Amino acid sequence: MSQILMSLHTLAADPGLHVLADGPVPAFSPSLPETVNSPVSTILGWTAGGGLTLAVLGGLSGWALTAIGHNTERAALAARGKQGVLWSLIGAGGIGVTSSLVLAVYTMSKGS
Repeated sequence: MSQILMSLHTLAADPGLHVLADGPVPAFSPSLPETVNSPVSTILGWTAGGGLTLAVLGGLSGWALTAIGHNTERAALAARGKQGVLWSLIGAGGIGVTSSLVLAVYTMSKGS
């Protein structure tokens, strides 16, 4: 075990490692072609906006089912409404996280 630690210490203390970090990394900034840039950003925006709009509508209809079920003493309808609200929240969270990740990757590939 001490041989592994000694090797790691030797590698960490080697001044040549610091020089390697400056040289082999090229100054390259990837970017998408302009003909792809505009349609992709439009599609991403409409997809995220449409998905979140549908999740909000699903939540509103779930709350409506819950209210109707409680007022008419239909427990099954109220339970389905509560389930709909829960799944709408989960769906909206998934859409938000996914669109954020896709937008982050897209922004990184677009370049500055």
